[in-house]
Amino acid sequence: MASSKEYLEFVLGQLSELDEITYRAMMGEFIIYYRGKIVGGIYDDRLLVKPTEAALASMPTAPYELPYEGAKEMSSLNTTRKTSSRRSAPGMTSTAL
Repeated sequence: MASSKEYLEFVLGQLSELDEITYRAMMGEFIIYYRGKIVGGIYDDRLLVKPTEAALASMPTAPYELPYEGAKEMSSLNTTRKTSSRRSAPGMTSTAL
């Protein structure tokens, strides 16, 4: 299932306090970049973050999910329209990225 542009816009809005967040559409999904580096992506309308040392330190209890079959696991962030991603995912800051 491809991710929706609406969900992308929602996530970008939640991350709007961070400078230099960009994205690229790829095969129906969206790759998220911070300062030119891949930090995660939106897969099936789920925000998944690369499990970097900083991200793991900021979000030690974040569950892991596969973005797609055959991929490496990524940290899953609970980003629904009812919950702010900044509140539910405190690791999604410039320090964690």
